[in-house]
Amino acid sequence: MLSIRKYFGGDRIIWAVIIVLSLYSLLAVYSTAGILVYRNPGSSPTYFIFRHAMFLMAGFLLVYITHLVPYKYFSRLSQLMVVMAIPLLIITLFFGKSINEANRWLEVPIIGLTFQPSDFAKLALIMYLARLLSQRQDEIKDFYKSFLPLIIPVGIICLLILPEDLSTAMILLGTSVILMYIGRINTQHLLLLLLGGAIIIGSYIGISMLMDNQGRVGTWKNRIESYLDKDSENYQVEQAKIAVARGGFLGKFPGNSTQRNVLPHSYSDFIYAVIIEEYGLLLGGIPILLMYLILLYRAGVLVRKSTRTFPAFLAVGLTIGLVLQAMVHMAVSVNLFPVTGQPLPLVSMGGTSLILTSLSLGMILSVSRGIQQQKLQMEAGVAAEDIITEGDIE
Repeated sequence: MLSIRKYFGGDRIIWAVIIVLSLYSLLAVYSTAGILVYRNPGSSPTYFIFRHAMFLMAGFLLVYITHLVPYKYFSRLSQLMVVMAIPLLIITLFFGKSINEANRWLEVPIIGLTFQPSDFAKLALIMYLARLLSQRQDEIKDFYKSFLPLIIPVGIICLLILPEDLSTAMILLGTSVILMYIGRINTQHLLLLLLGGAIIIGSYIGISMLMDNQGRVGTWKNRIESYLDKDSENYQVEQAKIAVARGGFLGKFPGNSTQRNVLPHSYSDFIYAVIIEEYGLLLGGIPILLMYLILLYRAGVLVRKSTRTFPAFLAVGLTIGLVLQAMVHMAVSVNLFPVTGQPLPLVSMGGTSLILTSLSLGMILSVSRGIQQQKLQMEAGVAAEDIITEGDIE
């Protein structure tokens, strides 16, 4: 046990959450791989399961490596990442690869690997905000010295994500506002930011509606109208509701889902509904919800234990981003939110999302590991002082 603790530092409960969610992910993708075979003639379920298992293993390795890096390096790295994220988002907006009628992807030449720059941009922005908030605590209420430098990168990145991915832009904006509120930014300034964001989103939608090519706005409009009109039928929502209803409290047991074969993106955007159908609320729905709530609670524990501002802001910002995304995914699956297309962090099938989620979790564990090391150093220092004092008395 001691040897394990030696190599795996940080919060053990967070490690447990990662392992539990990864197991759910492997089982759920194994169950839903059949629909991918149907859509890709000539392939086999083994290929997709093996591929996802490799991504999970790579993700776990990335968590481990990242948690060994002292968190102070993430502060410096955030500057480079933000500088890289903005041009990547611009290139994606104009030249991105269209998948599922949205230009959210970039394809790496030669190797043909595709990834979503918006996932990278989310991580970069939260890291950068944590850096700026920690540096400006002495003048945090000042509009020009603190709020303006914070809101500029938030506005640029959210605006670049908005045209092709409204839900991601809104989750990122919400995460940024919550993080800035925790960082003691003036509440009036934050309300101004929310008002400005609402005006910009509303204006963009309004102008797009007047144009012949509405882009993604037409899809957003249909989804919202379908959600508000209870008499209308949305195929995805109806199939997800059937999956949840059939699962009930105890579920139909692993491998017995019927909706996985008819529910679009059952392996990603609606994987939570399939998990409930197979494992029920008792063994699937509630435990997964608890995993994310436990992760949020442990981030709060890290904030209380931290003696420095940057690691506290970094840990809580990354956690809020992951938990908000998870809550939106689960709310969509049970028809509490309009369809958004958000994957369930560390559970849904997907390379970019899984890798960047692993990076986020590795950074959170790096903060936890750093706090543990500081505590041990302080205790060793106190012990040394006690020994010196006793020697002087003698």
